[in-house]
Amino acid sequence: MKSFFIGKYEIKLPIIQGGMGVGVSLNGLASAVANEGGVGVISAAGLGLLYPEYRGSYPEKCIYGLGQEIRKAREKTYGVIGVNIMVALSNFSDMVRTAIAEKADVIFAGAGLPLDLPSYLTTDSKTQLVPIVSSSRAARLICEKWSANYGYLPDAIVVEGPKAGGHLGFKNEQIEDEHYSLEHLIPEVVEVARSYAGRKGIPVIAAGGIATGEDIARFMALGASAVQMGSIFVPTEECDASVEFKQVYLNAHREDIRIIQSPVGMPGRAFDGEFIRNVAEGKEKPRSCPFHCIKTCDYTKSPYCIIKALYNAARGDMKKGYAFAGGNAYLSDRIRSVKEVIEKLKADFFLSKALL
Repeated sequence: MKSFFIGKYEIKLPIIQGGMGVGVSLNGLASAVANEGGVGVISAAGLGLLYPEYRGSYPEKCIYGLGQEIRKAREKTYGVIGVNIMVALSNFSDMVRTAIAEKADVIFAGAGLPLDLPSYLTTDSKTQLVPIVSSSRAARLICEKWSANYGYLPDAIVVEGPKAGGHLGFKNEQIEDEHYSLEHLIPEVVEVARSYAGRKGIPVIAAGGIATGEDIARFMALGASAVQMGSIFVPTEECDASVEFKQVYLNAHREDIRIIQSPVGMPGRAFDGEFIRNVAEGKEKPRSCPFHCIKTCDYTKSPYCIIKALYNAARGDMKKGYAFAGGNAYLSDRIRSVKEVIEKLKADFFLSKALL
């Protein structure tokens, strides 16, 4: 596995740990992956719920929580730490400013087009900017807008295919259409990145349903410089979610993973369960909204409160929430350390390369 660069940072292990909220990938998991040479990623979603002791409004709790998570991660690693911030968050701007002020190494921004992301950089910024896209069209649009408006090009581009966990940038009918598969998307976005080669090298990172060393080798052969992996790191000792949450991954079968409609306005991939069945029966409708966490969410029309559902699940209350999951999340059979997971990925990668 070759190292690659995200802006000025050399990434020794070409694996980015996906940002998983609420409370699934925090400083514990992020620092463990960073210590192995990859990029550890803290999810900014729902951090206000994790720091109830801080006096202030929910948005203020989120800002405080993000600062705390970045600092805690720094105490545990000298590696590269990123933050995943959804464009759909109502406090997107404040969270981006906080990540930059706290000197997060990388911001990964998806769940919407982060067209103004470079505008938040300051003269002494050390943070690299990486958009998450689901098409070559979105990749080119971001490159053109950033270049024209800010004289800046992405430091890398994450391409998230339809087998990803969580929110998906696809219509329901596109999810199983092979023309929208990650195998089709990667070469197209690599071509977009190459069109800017005279100005900047933009590595492309493959994401969505990647679960084995063989997968890594396959997408690198298609032109990706690295991969992003989320679900594989949930059933690890260092993952910040509860044991009960991790157990859902270990007990699952392929048929337990389904596509749901999220209050964010996008389809999402998650494990089926009691809560999702209750949602289908209209039993989880919110009566109020104390958070206003998502720009596109209207609680009077929403089937449930997504931030509370994800928070409850991460804490282990699966009757009041559910777990997002990638298309191959059912493959894990026991809880391992992050180091063990990565060593297995490396071994399978080199075996797969030898067989090519």
